[in-house]
Amino acid sequence: MSDTTARDLFRTAYDAEPTAVYSAPGRANLIGEHTDYNDGFVLPFAIPARTFAAVAPREDARIRVISSFSPEPVEVALGDLDTLFPSDGEPAVPTWAAYPLGVAWALRAAFPEAPATGLDFAFDSDVPVGAGLSSSAALEGAAATAMNEIWGLGADATTLAVAGRRAENEAVGAPTGIMDQMSVMHGRADAATFLDCRTLDVQSVPVGFQAAGLEILVIDTRTSHEHATGGYRARRESCERGAREMGVPALRDLAVADLAAAEEKLDDVTFRRVRHIVTENQRVLDTVRTVREQGPGAIGDLLVASHVSMRDDFEISTPELDLAVDAALAAGAIGARMTGGGFGGAAIALVRIDDAAAVESAVRAAFTEAGFAEPAIFPIVPSEGPRRDA
Repeated sequence: MSDTTARDLFRTAYDAEPTAVYSAPGRANLIGEHTDYNDGFVLPFAIPARTFAAVAPREDARIRVISSFSPEPVEVALGDLDTLFPSDGEPAVPTWAAYPLGVAWALRAAFPEAPATGLDFAFDSDVPVGAGLSSSAALEGAAATAMNEIWGLGADATTLAVAGRRAENEAVGAPTGIMDQMSVMHGRADAATFLDCRTLDVQSVPVGFQAAGLEILVIDTRTSHEHATGGYRARRESCERGAREMGVPALRDLAVADLAAAEEKLDDVTFRRVRHIVTENQRVLDTVRTVREQGPGAIGDLLVASHVSMRDDFEISTPELDLAVDAALAAGAIGARMTGGGFGGAAIALVRIDDAAAVESAVRAAFTEAGFAEPAIFPIVPSEGPRRDA
């Protein structure tokens, strides 16, 4: 168990006992990709895999972090966080450490009267890194939950999510939106999080997969992605350019009916980027309505249309992701799509529980035939958000 690993790592590194262990989940996105930084709509859910943070207060005003994938400690004074962040280009500390230290910086900026209590952290995670399941937001969420309680901030889930996004954007330098952090912080069992990324209004939408005889399979292609690298940033810049040229604050403000005018005004690449965002926003709204009115078994075509749009218009899929989706559908999946930022990572497939083994077998066989690395395939269910574990 990762909570035990985090605790053991803490003991080994610091020769002391942690006073508490906190955790936060990763997330999968049912539908709504790249719409978050366009002020749009998303429908993610928290997953069972979690990041654990063993922590203890210090007697000085310093913060020290280690993790199971980088056991060299990184230590800074709380008062020096403002000199480290925001960072220009490369983070001022090892990238992984910029996530929790960036959260500390963002929370102390939001709560300047917070006590200057130092902290020792040890992190361990079973959220796959680079799979599009938001291992970074899980790390931010575990750190933020611990800091919120130990420092007595009294912050709500949305405030902690905003601090996590600021850490990711300004401390790490990844131009992501708010979806991952909000999904992690607002996770609920058997429910997806319907989020308006402009207003940050949240609705919990019961999905009832198990009751309908369905489950979600994650197909981790084991092709890693990095949000801070050029592809993600280029897509965001295309969206911002499209909004400027269309004279709207964000692509959220365009409807499907506006696409004909957009096609006349924009260059081909920018138009296709815009078309993905506009149609994806509509697919999120349609998915929420369909789940509520017809149940989760009726959303398959929307998932497939989302993948086609990401493959052809937004151009963020990969041969491995396309094969995962195509093989799952051919083996009887109700719907499938890549999930996450793209350029690698994972796909999800909505399957009947009775068909799950056949879908998994077919995907593995397809990957072997194509000469791709063996994928990791596992079921997930919508799960709870952050918590104190011990």
